[in-house]
Amino acid sequence: MKMIIGKTLFILVLLLLKSSELTGQEDDDDNTPDEDELTEEEKKTVFENVEPRSPGQKNWMAKLDNNKFISDITIPGTHDTMALYGGSMAKCQTWSLENQLKAGIRYLDLRVSGYKLKIMHGIIYQRTSLSEVISTIRKFLQESKNEFVLVRIKPEFPQKGRVQNLVENLIGNDNNIWKKSTIPTIGEVRGKIVLVQKNRFKLGISLSETDSKGDYKVTKTEDKKKKITQHLEEANKQCKSNNNNNNNNNKISLVYSSGTSLGTYKGFCLLPNAVAGEINPWLNDHLKELSNKNPKSCFGIIAMDFPYFELIEMIIKFNT
Repeated sequence: MKMIIGKTLFILVLLLLKSSELTGQEDDDDNTPDEDELTEEEKKTVFENVEPRSPGQKNWMAKLDNNKFISDITIPGTHDTMALYGGSMAKCQTWSLENQLKAGIRYLDLRVSGYKLKIMHGIIYQRTSLSEVISTIRKFLQESKNEFVLVRIKPEFPQKGRVQNLVENLIGNDNNIWKKSTIPTIGEVRGKIVLVQKNRFKLGISLSETDSKGDYKVTKTEDKKKKITQHLEEANKQCKSNNNNNNNNNKISLVYSSGTSLGTYKGFCLLPNAVAGEINPWLNDHLKELSNKNPKSCFGIIAMDFPYFELIEMIIKFNT
């Protein structure tokens, strides 16, 4: 009964948020939230300028071996990449897509809905479309030709069943978008978008998610840390298995560090920014420990909420 009441309250609040999103905000073309929309905790992670502190982050893939499979490296990514709007319950990022890419993020998690392929987070429109997102990625890749960007498209209601056909119509026969299910080498996809398939969306390479259903729900951050530790171990084993079998598994691992207490008895206690505020510094330290033990570890994709420069750099270092 408590869970039903909690979920009902959550839906009502989201509906209120949605109504506020629709009152004069969709005409705002700026994908970066206004400074006064951010919490003090979020402000700590906002870019001080448009360039990353480490020049190597924008082109970090340039040094990677062309012959390696992309599933054999460790890639920093974002969970709900475009969730910039909707208040603290819905926001998962503070950086615009352009700035995420400049900071070294190479895996994007997109929730796509409707005939216009709008980018959503739940019922909240994120003021952009898949077409605009792809244009932004293309522009980045034209300037950084050694990089590639993984893009997961998750169909959402309405028109959930038609999203793949609409995406196929949008991208056409673009040779700079990898749509095959086979895992490519780094050399094959430099300068390209690599689509990632899961569930209803069947274009691109397959994901091997380490999360179980409900793992995104966080009531205690200590429990979340234990799960992430376990998931990183699983991802590392998967990566080693790929290497030993010449990539016959044909999947890339995905580890989430994100989470929220919404939908649990904790309610609004641990929203995405609060979870990230505790998890991200711990994750940075944990990855340092793993790197010291085995610098050649491989974790596939690590998808985060509110990542910061040092954490992204730490993930990239596993590839050196």
